Parts: sequence; C-alpha cells; structure tokens
Amino acid sequence: MNHVLRAIADVLRQIGGAIATVVTLPFRALARLFGGASGSTRGRRA
Repeated sequence: MNHVLRAIADVLRQIGGAIATVVTLPFRALARLFGGASGSTRGRRA
C-alpha cells in the first residue's frame, strides 16, 4: 500500500510542477516585457 501512495504523490507532484510552470510562464514574459521597457526608458532618460 505504501508504494502505491508514493506513486500517487509523485504523479501529483509532476502535475503540480507542470501547472506551476505553465502559470508562471506568461507572468515571466510580462515581467520581461515591462522590465525591459522600463529599463530602456530609464537608460534613455539618463
């Protein structure tokens, strides 16, 4: 029984990791866009 629970836990961890990456990817892209834009504007002003 114990190895079955471990297998289920591993699957849930993999699914959770995949969901986390998919959810964080768009936010990272937006952060890069806004971060790069703000950084470039600050550099031009200075």
